[in-house]
Amino acid sequence: MGPNEQADAIAFLSDPGTHKGAAVETMETHISYIFLAGRCAYKMKRAVRLPYADFSTPDLRLATCRKELDLNSRTAPELYLRVRRITHRADGTLEFDGRGELADAVVEMKRFDQSALFDRMAQAGTLTPALMTETARAILRFHQGAPIVHAGSGAANIEGVLDVNRAGFATSHVFTDSEVDAFDASFRAALARHASLLDRREAAGKVRRCHGDLHLRNICLLGGEPRLFDCIEFNDRIATIDVLYDLAFLLMDLWHRGFPELANLVANRYLDEADDEDGFVLLPFFMAVRAAVRAHVTATQAEESGDPSGKLASEARAYFRLASKLLAKHPARLIAVGGLSGSGKTTVAEALAAHVGAPPGARIVESDRIRKAMHGVPVETRLPEKAYRPEISERVYREMAWRAVLILSSGSPVVADAVFDREADRERIEQAAKERALPFLGIWLDAAPDVLWQRVRGRKGGPSDATIDILSRQLQRNPGAIAWRRLDAARTPKETVEAILKPPAEAAG
Repeated sequence: MGPNEQADAIAFLSDPGTHKGAAVETMETHISYIFLAGRCAYKMKRAVRLPYADFSTPDLRLATCRKELDLNSRTAPELYLRVRRITHRADGTLEFDGRGELADAVVEMKRFDQSALFDRMAQAGTLTPALMTETARAILRFHQGAPIVHAGSGAANIEGVLDVNRAGFATSHVFTDSEVDAFDASFRAALARHASLLDRREAAGKVRRCHGDLHLRNICLLGGEPRLFDCIEFNDRIATIDVLYDLAFLLMDLWHRGFPELANLVANRYLDEADDEDGFVLLPFFMAVRAAVRAHVTATQAEESGDPSGKLASEARAYFRLASKLLAKHPARLIAVGGLSGSGKTTVAEALAAHVGAPPGARIVESDRIRKAMHGVPVETRLPEKAYRPEISERVYREMAWRAVLILSSGSPVVADAVFDREADRERIEQAAKERALPFLGIWLDAAPDVLWQRVRGRKGGPSDATIDILSRQLQRNPGAIAWRRLDAARTPKETVEAILKPPAEAAG
């Protein structure tokens, strides 16, 4: 059956009579037709045979629909309802799930308000840090349960993507041959640099049967919770990837749309619980590969449509520029942000991290999160006072320094966030940078005691357990000589970040 032979099935699904009189809206993608009717949506595969997907017969489309239902029911069971067969009646008309010959198949889904799609929420400015934190956790849970696949080296897995990208650019004329040659060469060089790490990760089970298409439009808010849906079901090879390459699509999409802080937050919240610090250095490269995919796909769409406005070609070039930016080398550095409870150091650290190094920014090493992890509790759980004994705090600060060295050694930047009111703790974190002969900047946030009291008293949520009693003890303790750059904590986080990022000469002025 070719595309024209689906006409009867399209007419059947477009007919309000098929849906008890409900009006029908239709949508199209490059591989699917979607019919919205009443409370349901029906997704039918186009009758096409492509290099990466074969939907050329009704039986193949039925099998793909069943696989789509199976895979997506794991992350969005309330959204994916069932597979419906479209069959011939004796008189030649069509019906759902009859006894006649199979004509086509659809996945029946629960229809939801399109404003619940994360790309729409991004446009509306309603993606919050709390929601993106929950999204990072949902992705991590999905990855932890995804099947491990050993089918070649980690480097070969990504090399296959680069080969597809190179071929993809040949299908349009948006970019010149010389541009594509230089672009491809940059990716091959980056792959060579990361090859051994990619191979170690594959051996360690980091290549899994993932989502494969994890951008904002394939995440929605259902029942107040993020749901991943519309995964790659038609080609296992495309979706069998490093888990961080899967995550990187979301990070790249957020960055491209102008949400760098959310991209950095998702990366950090995912890694806070993933025990995957060695992979952080790969995120800029993985994001670059994702941007390159979008560049050639969008360029192909421009070629096929004629792109009279030039909008698609412009968007393809924007992805191309982002990929090039992501491939640029950025030296590792360590910035430590300290100050007493209530000084706003965590807020500043989180606002700062997206602007340090290559996208998605710096890895945040935070004392409160490390302390909670040591005690095996979620960050929202309040710890007893004994968890803050000096010997426990000593372990926390040593762990912070160890993690900082590990991440810096891989070539990634770090923002360390803790009180740092003991001279030995400040010296230890500084030493983490000195061991690798890397730049260090210490920031101390100064605030009047009454400001600190007010902030700690009004604090709600977050990983910190600081109380008025804890702040009182901090104020009574002598922090010793603080040689770090001192900034007024009364500034807004944006102003503080701007001051931190100023070159030393400007900052001094």
